[in-house]
Amino acid sequence: METKKMALIATKGTLDWAYPPFILASTAAALGYEVQIFFTFYGLQLLKKDLSGLKVSPLGNPGMPMKMPFGPKWFKEISWNIPNAVQSLVPGYENLATGLMKQTIKNTGVASIPDLRDLCQEADVKMIACQMTVELFGFDQSDFIGNIEYGGAATFFEFAGETDICLFI
Repeated sequence: METKKMALIATKGTLDWAYPPFILASTAAALGYEVQIFFTFYGLQLLKKDLSGLKVSPLGNPGMPMKMPFGPKWFKEISWNIPNAVQSLVPGYENLATGLMKQTIKNTGVASIPDLRDLCQEADVKMIACQMTVELFGFDQSDFIGNIEYGGAATFFEFAGETDICLFI
């Protein structure tokens, strides 16, 4: 039986958008798939050594309303749908939303992004940083974790053209 293959393109570098590529890749690898993730543009943030700067950007995200991770039950049940106009005018709103998201992640026992990324590496998920984007943004390879590769679109297509599943995230 031939091994199934999955290719992902990770283009976003926020805390909330870091979960899909790492969860899908680690799950597919656990199911026996050969998996590669191609990180390009803002997705390169997910390959940096230090992930502590990942934030949530609720502005312009209508799916963002979330419940509070603390307080009495009635308070935790409110779905906080803050208008964009308020989000854009309140200083530090992005930091507040990020802190609340991190607390929600901790409260629910969801794995952290560093843990999921480590899991992917342990499962031999091949991670490829887009060389063109690395150069475009002026990054240095020392900014990134080890055990990754650097390549361009042709590198991605070589594998993606043979996959059973190909996802753009």
